Amino acid sequence: MSNKLSSVGIIGIGSCLPERILSNFDLEKMVETSDEWIMQRTGISQRRILERDQPAFELGVTAAQRAIEDAGISPEEIGLIIATTGSPDYHFPSTACLIQGRIGAVNAGAIDMNAACSGFVYGITFAKQFISTNTYNYVLVVSCEGLSKIIDWEDRNTCVLFGDCAAAAVLGKADDGYGILSHYLGADGTPDNCYLMTSPCCYISEAEANKRKHENKQAIWMSGGSVMKFAIRIMDRAIRKVVDDAQLTLDDIKYVVPHQANIRIIEDAAKSLGIGNDKMFCNIRDYGNVSSATIPLALDKMSKNGLLSKGDNIVVVGFGSGLTWAAALVRWCR
Repeated sequence: MSNKLSSVGIIGIGSCLPERILSNFDLEKMVETSDEWIMQRTGISQRRILERDQPAFELGVTAAQRAIEDAGISPEEIGLIIATTGSPDYHFPSTACLIQGRIGAVNAGAIDMNAACSGFVYGITFAKQFISTNTYNYVLVVSCEGLSKIIDWEDRNTCVLFGDCAAAAVLGKADDGYGILSHYLGADGTPDNCYLMTSPCCYISEAEANKRKHENKQAIWMSGGSVMKFAIRIMDRAIRKVVDDAQLTLDDIKYVVPHQANIRIIEDAAKSLGIGNDKMFCNIRDYGNVSSATIPLALDKMSKNGLLSKGDNIVVVGFGSGLTWAAALVRWCR
C-alpha cells in the first residue's frame, strides 16, 4: 500500500452576491464622506449589501450549489463542509450546518472556522489534509459573510469598506503536480495585535469599549493604519515563502490573488515584491472588502472570465483579525 499523499486542488468554484448595490454616492447621504475620499483611500466604488431580513447563509447555500455544479459532483458525495465566516447569522447552529441541510449534503460533517479575512486560505489548507490522506473524496469550503449587519453606519472609517458575499470551492484530488503545492498559515495573538480589528462582542473591556464610537460593542472596530502596515509586511513574507517552498520564483506566478481590503495595500505589496500591479488581481472597486469571501469571489470571477487555465500558478494570500495570515500556491488544475 502506497503512503504517497494525493494531490489536491480546487475542482469547482461558485459565488453569490446580494442584489442591492450601495454606492459611494449613497454613502454620502448616510455619513460624512465623499466618493472622492473613499476612492482615494480604499479604491472602492460600490459594495453589495444584504436586505435587512435576508440571512447571509442563504448566499452561502447558492454559492455552494454553484460550486458543486461546477465540480460535476452531487451533494451526497461531499464528506465535509467547512464554512469560513467572521459574521455568522448565529453563534450556533453553525453556518456550515445551515448550508449542509439546505443543499442536501446528507453524508457531510459540518464545522465553522473563523480566521477572519484569512479564512478561505485556512479552509482550503485544512481541506487538503482530509483529501490527501483519503479521509474524504471531496470537501466543500464556503466563505459566507454578512458584514453589513455588524457595521457601525456612523463610523466612516469602517462603513465605507465592507460588503456582503458568499463564495465556495469544492476541493478534490488533482493530477500529480497540480493543485495546492505549498501553504503557510500564521497568527500573532499578542495583546498589542489581537485587538487591532474586533467585531461584535459577548465580552468587552472598558478600554476596548472606549475605542468605539458610542461604545458600540456590536460593531466592527479597526485600527486602520496599524492594520495596513501589518498587511503589506505580512503579504510580502507569506507570498515569498509559498513561492520558495514550491521551488518556484515570482516570475513563475501568473497571478497573485490577495485579500481585497484596500487598493493601497495591494499596490504597496506589489511594489514591495517588485512585481507589476497587473499581476495582482483586484476587484475591490465593485465589491469592497467581503472578508473571507474576497479570495474565492475573485477566483470565481477569474475562472468565469477565462483568466485561469490549467497549469497556471497562482498565489492566494489573506490577512485579518487575530492577527492571522495565510497563503497558498495553487497550480490551477481545471
